[in-house]
Amino acid sequence: MASTMITVTALIFFMAGWARCGLSVGAMDWDCHASAAIPAVMTHSPASLIVVDDDPEIRELLADYLGRHGFRTQVAADAEALEALLAVAMPDLLIVDLMLPGDDGFTICRRVRRDSEVPIIMLTASADETDRILGLELGADDYLGKPFNPRELLARIKAVLRRTRRLPEATAEKDPAQARLVAFGEWRLDRVTRELIDAGGERSALSGADFQLLQVFLEHPEEVLSRDALYDLSRGRPAPPLDRSIDVHVCRLRQRLGEDAQHSQLIRTVRGAGYVLATRVDALA
Repeated sequence: MASTMITVTALIFFMAGWARCGLSVGAMDWDCHASAAIPAVMTHSPASLIVVDDDPEIRELLADYLGRHGFRTQVAADAEALEALLAVAMPDLLIVDLMLPGDDGFTICRRVRRDSEVPIIMLTASADETDRILGLELGADDYLGKPFNPRELLARIKAVLRRTRRLPEATAEKDPAQARLVAFGEWRLDRVTRELIDAGGERSALSGADFQLLQVFLEHPEEVLSRDALYDLSRGRPAPPLDRSIDVHVCRLRQRLGEDAQHSQLIRTVRGAGYVLATRVDALA
């Protein structure tokens, strides 16, 4: 028993480390037994993460905390170190600090999105909402402000992975809400590969956030959805007060569908109410 318990001295040092890094420790649920770690997701292999942060203490503490909760976690201090890790294997999710030496988090997000749809959670100490909106526009799936409670980061990681993990083909049904391949307007969506298919048959991959938002619209066709409802259904949690990030996601999804706000025929704005997918949805396979 004694060998499996965290010593008081080690616990105090670990909590002090969180405080020095500007991370909240008041609500931490400290596990005293290695067996108490919560599984990251219901899967046979643990999800893999890469944490990119120039602060060595944050890297060490997050790697330890996330590792104790069932994740295979690697760390990188900058964009160059991240590229070396990505050259070996793509993780299930990236956690990227916005303010990095050399290439910042925006640059990393833009570069990763050119070649991959791996989910990205951005960390930022900036209170400027513009930075957060820009991160979403560049393809980030979620963001978290510093200082943060690591339990909240853990919850967001699990939520993003639930939203973005590909569904097995065996789960497909004839119901449009469950079918692998659905048609709407001149488009089709392959839910297994998370790809849009245009009228000419050309496929294009969707980011996790774009895929999940489109999923919500396809599950509620010709139904007006408020911004709060879209946020809640696509992210699995209530929208923060006065948050307008869902508008950014809708704008980005419209662009993927070849439309703009003034002339959108598929995703229409309902003044004072929200948005509506103004077409029927049919199951193809």
